[in-house]
Amino acid sequence: MSRNVAATILTFAGLACTDPAPEAFMESPGATASDASRAFPGRSYERNFVFATVTGDSLLLVPWLFETTTQPGRVVREARGWMERSGTWDAFFAERWETPPTRIPARILPHGSLRLVVREGNAVDGIIFDEGTRNLELALGRVLIEWSGPRGEVFQLLDGSLYLGDRRLGGIVLDMARGSSADSPRAGDWAFLVSGDSLQLVLQGESEHQGEPLPTYRGWARLDSESLQWSTLAVDWVETNAFQPARRDVPVSWSISSTEGDLRAVLEVRSADVRAGQGSGPVLPVQALFEVEGTVTIEERTFPVRGLFRHERR
Repeated sequence: MSRNVAATILTFAGLACTDPAPEAFMESPGATASDASRAFPGRSYERNFVFATVTGDSLLLVPWLFETTTQPGRVVREARGWMERSGTWDAFFAERWETPPTRIPARILPHGSLRLVVREGNAVDGIIFDEGTRNLELALGRVLIEWSGPRGEVFQLLDGSLYLGDRRLGGIVLDMARGSSADSPRAGDWAFLVSGDSLQLVLQGESEHQGEPLPTYRGWARLDSESLQWSTLAVDWVETNAFQPARRDVPVSWSISSTEGDLRAVLEVRSADVRAGQGSGPVLPVQALFEVEGTVTIEERTFPVRGLFRHERR
């Protein structure tokens, strides 16, 4: 299906929606929308897409982050999109809205200048931002590899294309989906690192606990098309900077190591989009996207890497 035809179809199908990757996030087939709202309040679902490619000496990142939270009588939705290149973050889309209760709240929906390209089975084929003279489309290709985590989270790496007007850039896309509830706190920070076609690495932190500001991480890697996994990684903050709007310190460099010693890495921040959230206390929530670079050593092979590190404190 051509890009123009797909976009036209979606324009008329304004309420098209997409299923998340993990079936574990779906509610019972017999439940009604009102049943789901009463039985599962406070559940949160994340669906994130990150496109990455290197153009010349610069890394270009396009993260699309979606979050859905169920509340009594309503579903609160948030969608945000950035484009980062040459150290500059352009937050081109940020919307928060509400919809009625639904049996499958984890589905992501189009809204305003955000449109979705879907195929049979409500699988995501693309994300379109179209506002005035500005047009950006992320088209998803074939799945290269898929991993799942212990709490039902799913990570896929896909071929991808980014269309900026008439320009097409090829790259790789991380598609991740995960959920949380009152009895299963949300997972922690995550990162997506690439070293050309040779290595792609995904990191995810466990939930933070009182007195444990630096939780353990899990890792998944695609190395020359081979799948690798680490159940325990130590990720330490080597250096921090004070972020005064939230009255918190945020990391600006990390060291990473596996318990077996077969993975070591160092990362440093190149550019950042850091924002303080709302709260009643003296210390406020913070949400940060970092462009990072560094090296990853797996066994005896060392790779230069660049990518995205997502940091959040509530």
